[in-house]
Amino acid sequence: MTTHTRLLDAADTVLRSGGRGPWPRTTAFLLRKALESCMCDFWHRAQLGVERCRMRTQMLCLARYADESTARRVSGAWAALSAACHYHGYELNPTAGELRALHDEVRVLTERLGPVPPSL
Repeated sequence: MTTHTRLLDAADTVLRSGGRGPWPRTTAFLLRKALESCMCDFWHRAQLGVERCRMRTQMLCLARYADESTARRVSGAWAALSAACHYHGYELNPTAGELRALHDEVRVLTERLGPVPPSL
C-alpha cells in the first residue's frame, strides 16, 4: 500500500468521524499530503529531481508530463486544500461535503498519476 493510499484512508476515517474539534483541517492536511506524496512518486518515475522543487513548480511542469486536464485538476485541488489548511478568522471551515468532494478528487488524481498497470 502506497503512502498516499494510507493518507487517503486516514482522511476518510477522520471525515467519517466528523465530530468536534479540528477534524475539517485535519482532513484537509491529510488530503493535501496524499496529493503531494503522489506527486513525489510521479516525479520519481517521470523526471527524477523535480520532486525537490516547490509544489507550484511541480504543478507547472506537470502539464508537460501528464495531460493538461490532470495538471489543471491537480493545481485546483492543491490550491483548495491549501486554503482549507490555513486558519482564516473570517471564513468557515470547509464542510463535510466539500471535503468529501476533495477526497474523491484526490483519489481520482492519484489513480491518474499512478503507475501504468502492465498490459496483458
